[in-house]
Amino acid sequence: MKPLDEIERDIAANTRAFVIGPYLQRRGAAADANQRSFAARLDEAVGLAAAIDLFVVEPISALLTALRPATYLGKGKVEEIAERITNEEIGLVVMDCALSPVQQRNLEKAWGCKVIDRTGLILEIFGRRARTKEGALQVELAHLNYQKSRLVRSWTHLERQRGGFGFLGGPGETQIEADRRVIQERMTKIERDLDTVKRTRSLHRASRKRVPYPVVALVGYTNAGKSTLFNRLTSADVLAQDMLFATLDPTARAIKLPHGARIMLSDTVGFISDLPTQLIAAFRATLEDAIEADVLLHVRDLAHDDTQAQAADVQAILRDLGIDPDDGQRVVEVWNKADLLVGDEHDRQLALAELRPVASRPVLVSALTGEGVDRLTDAIETRIARSRPVYRLTLEPGDGKSLAWLHTNGEVLSREDAEDGALALTVRLPPEREGAFGARFPQAERQG
Repeated sequence: MKPLDEIERDIAANTRAFVIGPYLQRRGAAADANQRSFAARLDEAVGLAAAIDLFVVEPISALLTALRPATYLGKGKVEEIAERITNEEIGLVVMDCALSPVQQRNLEKAWGCKVIDRTGLILEIFGRRARTKEGALQVELAHLNYQKSRLVRSWTHLERQRGGFGFLGGPGETQIEADRRVIQERMTKIERDLDTVKRTRSLHRASRKRVPYPVVALVGYTNAGKSTLFNRLTSADVLAQDMLFATLDPTARAIKLPHGARIMLSDTVGFISDLPTQLIAAFRATLEDAIEADVLLHVRDLAHDDTQAQAADVQAILRDLGIDPDDGQRVVEVWNKADLLVGDEHDRQLALAELRPVASRPVLVSALTGEGVDRLTDAIETRIARSRPVYRLTLEPGDGKSLAWLHTNGEVLSREDAEDGALALTVRLPPEREGAFGARFPQAERQG
């Protein structure tokens, strides 16, 4: 018997779909507030549909002057698309917008096929991709929350009433109320399970904090190349594909940088414009590594036509998470996919990066070829060094206990062995270890 994900892929591949971009024009503008073109938004929606293997027959742009409360689109456009759906034997329509339950139901009646909006599509992708227990629970919670709002007597069975049993049953309970109750009970159970999983994750994070490695987190728009860069830096084999939301579950690896510093590198879920509100709440925990990271690498697809708009979306989400995206000490912009820049564009972008102040200079890289990765590791080490104190000290011959303490609680950056067995060391410490270090090694001298 085929696995469930293969069955889902087969069903999707045999489902003929339209992707419709119903975009509201404002005074003739051909782009959204972040200057993302309507064509680029529709391309992204097609990419999202492709991420769950749908057979997209055609993307359709529908530019609107006003939104209709009943169907989102105007009556004429609804009728025009209905005719095309019949002619093309379409089984599913993806609307690249957020539909109300009423609008979704009315469009399904008018078109005679299943209709999902952007939120439903992203939830479907997340449901397909999540692998860890926490990821799966969070997706299910978001999905149930979404479904709960859609229980608006869409189907005939919701009109039925369950009869009571004798005098205990009362007038009975409508099917819609029963469905809502079942969903709410499941949501309550998932929330309890998530609390358990989150406590486990917080314990893991606490144990990682006891290891004195700085945490460096990769963030960025979906498909910007974060996982490819993660693999390049760690020699890992995290799923890295030219696909939206290839990575959903957070992954962390300890690595050693060229000059000796050890870090914990964390890959995170990609950001996207108009991320469903249910998922912002549900996936906040997967971004906890990013929120608490010492250094954030904001990975951008520099070869993408809408790289500026994508960057603006990421910066907005970072602000929502309480992170200042303009903090050059903490956030490094990584201009990725340098290998796709054609002609003089590569040298132009490199020159633009060089014009920025050193403290906040972007790093041009190609995660695919390895170009610029040495510049990136230098930038990471520089920022770690700025935020962590460095001390110089000498240990007496045979003081293995102190040496072990330093290796456990800090980073030994250099070591010089004297002829008499004494050790001259340069060490870097996490701020929370500085007090204990000072009490144990009062003779140490702070550098810089």
